[in-house]
Amino acid sequence: MSAPAPSPLAIVDAEPLPRQEEVLTDAALAFVAELHRNFTARRDELLTRRQDRRAEIARTSTLDFRPETAEIRAGDWKVAPAPAALNDRRVEITGPTDRKMTINALNSGAKVWLADFEDASAPTWENVVLGQLNLIDAYERRIDFTDAKSGKSYALKDADQLATVVMRPRGWHLEERHLQFDGRPVPGALVDFGLYFFHNARRLIDLGKGPYFYLPKTESYLEARLWNDIFVFAQDYVGIPQGTVRATVLIETITAAYEMEEILFELKDHAAGLNAGRWDYLFSIVKNFRDGGEKFVLPDRNAVTMTAPFMRAYTELLVRTCHKRGAHAIGGMAAFIPSRRDAEVNKVAFEKVKADKDREAGDGFDGSWVAHPDLVPIAMASFDAVLGDKPNQKDRLREDVSVAPGDLIAIDSLDARPTYQGLVSAVQVGTRYIEAWLRGLGAVAIFNLMEDAATAEISRSQIWQWINAGVVFEDGQRATADLARKVAAEELAAIRAEIGEEAFAAGKWQQAHDLLLQVSLDADYADFLTLPAYEQLVG
Repeated sequence: MSAPAPSPLAIVDAEPLPRQEEVLTDAALAFVAELHRNFTARRDELLTRRQDRRAEIARTSTLDFRPETAEIRAGDWKVAPAPAALNDRRVEITGPTDRKMTINALNSGAKVWLADFEDASAPTWENVVLGQLNLIDAYERRIDFTDAKSGKSYALKDADQLATVVMRPRGWHLEERHLQFDGRPVPGALVDFGLYFFHNARRLIDLGKGPYFYLPKTESYLEARLWNDIFVFAQDYVGIPQGTVRATVLIETITAAYEMEEILFELKDHAAGLNAGRWDYLFSIVKNFRDGGEKFVLPDRNAVTMTAPFMRAYTELLVRTCHKRGAHAIGGMAAFIPSRRDAEVNKVAFEKVKADKDREAGDGFDGSWVAHPDLVPIAMASFDAVLGDKPNQKDRLREDVSVAPGDLIAIDSLDARPTYQGLVSAVQVGTRYIEAWLRGLGAVAIFNLMEDAATAEISRSQIWQWINAGVVFEDGQRATADLARKVAAEELAAIRAEIGEEAFAAGKWQQAHDLLLQVSLDADYADFLTLPAYEQLVG
């Protein structure tokens, strides 16, 4: 058999990485090039369509279920049955694909690990390539890790005790600057999906599982259709049966919330479920209705709980939709990070996590997310109490749920207002997260919560919205660009005092401060914080 032809993709401005040749093989890159050739033009059209939809929302300040797809919503159809490895998803842990996290997540006791190349991973070339290598090593059982500081060693448990991997590629909006085709960057989503699928599809089938994916930032059923066509092409390319790929779609944009049934329909043979992605969902509401006036102004992020009427409408509609169509409904994130020093903080937080997971299990969700292994037993107990020996509760059809179009955007049904402390918190979280991201870290513990890009997005979007809506805080201060600059300068000084001059100088604090203010104060609202941040990451 002749060697594969050299790939038409060029690796650009990238320092060589150890063992990168095991990931960036000619055959794998040739596959990514085929994905790019066949699908990037449609991706570009869909990104343009997002702009058109946003302009329409700016004009009308409303959304509705789509009239042209009414037949799909009225139809009698179901998605393909779940494969055995994805039938019981009662607890899922999320996290980036660094070596230590890979081992800890697989060993966590969760049923599923969301192996994240998206919001919990800053897309440095090292994270993109070595994250893929870590997953290959895990499937080959040749992964271990020794912590340089503590000397502690990590290794995988027995195969039957490991979580099933569901991998999340980057969203459609991000490019991969280091892989180019005719001088043009390949979409990050195709790089992440392509490398993972090419190397692991057969390997996973041999392990009794399959190539499973979480699809982020989806805004319409046409974007789900594009993914479905990619799956069909990819399965034919490597010669595995159609339907081997399974995808769970994050309903984390307000427009997707109006197209849940259509999204499942487009992915029918490849659909595994929908997930309620809370922070990105709030970010999407602010982004789309940012100029819709006072009735769309969100209060402090922590005041928007899942019991807010418009959030209840969203989650209950998601459960009803999934179960009507035979798909899994997966709940939101418990982001708390246990403190090693403060037992009282843990006690209060664990009670909140338990209440949240009890509510989700009681509402009919089939599983839920946690960000830390210590939360797995808490979430597991909540779902065990409802599910017992059953793998899921898809037989609970929730026909009692009825959601009108306006219910999903009834932001003013929430009895809470933005506060000055909310502004301070948004600046604190935004600055600290962006600084870590610019150093290549995507999942960051801040004030005992695991923050990722979604929480930075909601932080900067709220600053932008409050200023543009002329919000007056409870202390009489008006949200202005000058006030945001003052708070940001005070936060920068506080960080410098907290960590010391040397650590401050070694970090990217000024850069993070400047970028947060840029995306919070610019009149021309950036669609995604990660777009200008990526310019700095690879610039």
